Amino acid sequence: MKTAEYVSKLIADGKAAGKDLMWLAWEAALACVGWAYVFGAYGEWCDPSNRRSRARSDHPTIMSSCINFNGNDNIVGKCAECKWYPGGRTRFFDCRGFIYWILHLVYGFWDRCPAGCTTMWNTESNWKQKGLVKDGIPKDTLVCLFYPDKDNPKKMAHIGFGLNGETVECSVGVQHFKTMNRKWTHWAVPACVGTEPGPKPEPSPAPDPSTDKPTLRKGDEGPYVTLLQTQLIRRGYTLPKYGADGKYGTETVNAVKEFQRDNGLTADGVCGPATWKALDSTEPTKLYTVTIQHLPLYQAQALVTQYDGCSYMKQEE
Repeated sequence: MKTAEYVSKLIADGKAAGKDLMWLAWEAALACVGWAYVFGAYGEWCDPSNRRSRARSDHPTIMSSCINFNGNDNIVGKCAECKWYPGGRTRFFDCRGFIYWILHLVYGFWDRCPAGCTTMWNTESNWKQKGLVKDGIPKDTLVCLFYPDKDNPKKMAHIGFGLNGETVECSVGVQHFKTMNRKWTHWAVPACVGTEPGPKPEPSPAPDPSTDKPTLRKGDEGPYVTLLQTQLIRRGYTLPKYGADGKYGTETVNAVKEFQRDNGLTADGVCGPATWKALDSTEPTKLYTVTIQHLPLYQAQALVTQYDGCSYMKQEE
């Protein structure tokens, strides 16, 4: 069992390292396994004072499980002997208090602990998406799981975390299950999940001219189309409207046809092996410096994006 200090440091270090918050929340929830259940609690320190303040006759788990009660209400200060004190303090929760504490600590979600499970479920602003477990649960997404009261289907009786078939819940303490119990019937994605900036996708590698190039035709898209368009532009076959945008449209078809006619090829607008070979064997057109007076900056920026290898320089007044 981990201490509260360990979990707090885990979250702080994860944030400092830029760790994905969803996975950090799940890791923090797992680190709380073994911590105690106390009705109505949402992360208070597990100590005699807090346990006494939460004692209720209709929820006797505090008194029955705590060695500081255990038949002698005057005994205090024995936390170091308790299973919930693994060399340092832990915290206690009820089911919705556990969900609140994790999401609040990791995401800053919720200014205060929400009311019971039913209110949490019915407050639409809490959730990004909802569904029934029988219809499937989103993969690689942290969800909250619910099941209704057996005597009142409109009332939610319990809540826990779910991720890829595993669950963490606080019922008789915080527990982790590697297989999801059939008791869960509803799921919801918290509104905070997925709002953090994720890692930027790696850019697509530039095509290697030494490798075999694919045959391209109208409707194709991707880096090889961009390479084709760039080679056409460098050889004087302009694409004035769209430039090297990676999309094989009518403008690119017409430029390919013009290049093919100029090089004795069948002008079908399809860039196959013969057209690639001709492009690779012809010299790029010599580039020139063009001065355009009084061109607004935004137009200059837009213009250079249409021609590979172009740049602009602002002229001093």
